[in-house]
Amino acid sequence: MESFSLILAIVVITALAFDFTNGFHDTANAMATTISTGALRPKVAVAMSAVLNLVGAFLSVEVANTISKGLVDETGIRPEVIFAALVGAILWNLLTWLVGLPSSSSHALMGGLIGATIASAGVGAVHGDVLVTKVLIPAIAAPLVAGIAAMLATKLMYSLGKKAEGSKASEKGYRAGQIASAGLVSLAHGTNDAQKTMGIITLALVTGGAIAPGSNPPTWVILSAGVAIALGTYLGGWRIIRTMGKGLTDLQPQQGFAAQTSAATVILASSHLGFSLSTTHSVSGSVMGAGLGRKGGVVRWSTATRMFVAWGLTLPAAALVGAIAEYVTGFGSWGTALVAVFLIASSAAIWLRSRREVVDHTNVNDTAEEPAGVVTTAIAAVTPPPAGTATDELTATIPAPASEPAPSQATV
Repeated sequence: MESFSLILAIVVITALAFDFTNGFHDTANAMATTISTGALRPKVAVAMSAVLNLVGAFLSVEVANTISKGLVDETGIRPEVIFAALVGAILWNLLTWLVGLPSSSSHALMGGLIGATIASAGVGAVHGDVLVTKVLIPAIAAPLVAGIAAMLATKLMYSLGKKAEGSKASEKGYRAGQIASAGLVSLAHGTNDAQKTMGIITLALVTGGAIAPGSNPPTWVILSAGVAIALGTYLGGWRIIRTMGKGLTDLQPQQGFAAQTSAATVILASSHLGFSLSTTHSVSGSVMGAGLGRKGGVVRWSTATRMFVAWGLTLPAAALVGAIAEYVTGFGSWGTALVAVFLIASSAAIWLRSRREVVDHTNVNDTAEEPAGVVTTAIAAVTPPPAGTATDELTATIPAPASEPAPSQATV
């Protein structure tokens, strides 16, 4: 039976709060394409995803063991370090949710843990080999593998279905396949992401002396982590769903099916191997690959660029906040209380800011026209599109020859 101190209880509650934010932050990974193509109604989609996330939490503990036993040295780590790590992860999740960017909750958690651990015990307390082989390499490989697989699968879908293209039976078949593949992504998300919270709670229990080092997550930890991520998923991260479903590219059912199947395969394989993979990276890569796989398909690279920048900043930003939070908690109980108050106040401020422009299930498929980027405008100025070609992605002003009336805008 675990014996709990006050700080340990605070850490567990904060970890479940992170798991909740992970749920609504990553709902888009499973259901954005299903919602954007109309295969499922938004509320039905998030409910289905929530149930399957809960089921997935019970399928494996390999990723949880990577975090609780492999990433940092358990010796000398205090529960306050785990608390500081969670502060960095939660704030990054909320900030990227506010601006609708699909960043990695997994990397936010690991960044916070690495920063807080270094601030507490030094660089030597982080296992660099585990960080490289099971975190950084999968972070680069996952979107590339998923993207290439989705692009090839999309080309195959359109090639095989050329004769049946446009038929109602074909559309229904692809939509059914898309729903099934979305369910698989939800299951995979629960298997991979819920385990990260299990791992961080288990690590806290070890550092607090509640369980023996090297222990697997207790049953109550698995259940509570699964329920927290399921509740967050049901809430629906509508801002990120909009970006993933409509902001990166415009998907047809064939593309949605190819994207989700490719992403689910990559995520489930990584969970089996114990890689702490970012489901966000995998799904984003597969969505872009599916967008490129359809003839005439486009990827909105300005949105993708902002997303790539967020990916690059996730680990260092969460690590910095985690390190600062750990420094403040080092002053004792009042320092820990100050960090807790800061976390609550910052979270409330972000939520209030989000109320100025509400995104929910009623307007999640609305898209605002995106301004032209510098590169796209330059290309358009020297290479006008063929007559009759239209893209709904970007608009740029192109001056007409002096001998002709100049139109106000040309669609590029």
